[in-house]
Amino acid sequence: MAKSRQDLKREYRERQRPAGIFQVKNTVNGKVLLGSSLNLEGPLNAHKFMLSTGHHQNKALQKEWDEYGPDAFVFEILEVVEVRDDPNFSLRDELTLLEQIWLEKLQPFGERGYNPDSKIRQA
Repeated sequence: MAKSRQDLKREYRERQRPAGIFQVKNTVNGKVLLGSSLNLEGPLNAHKFMLSTGHHQNKALQKEWDEYGPDAFVFEILEVVEVRDDPNFSLRDELTLLEQIWLEKLQPFGERGYNPDSKIRQA
């Protein structure tokens, strides 16, 4: 039996959304914008949209997007939080740990990236 449109919408809203770390990488110079979210799909789409319309809040990233063009950038999910069936598991705490690891690894500041500071969590 085929599912109704209403059932499909409900299932979509109730599905588990992946939390994790992502980057927007300039393939010309290697600079990255590092980000994290409890819902990876939202921020990645938002960054693509803002850049393509010329209204990204990160002026340095927008300038280089305009200069090099969209083909010079990749949008990548670097790591997804593995949800564990453990009563002490905290998705937010696990994401905070991943943020620290990736910030240390990539150091996306100054000449290496577009991040103004270490606050990378997005909605």
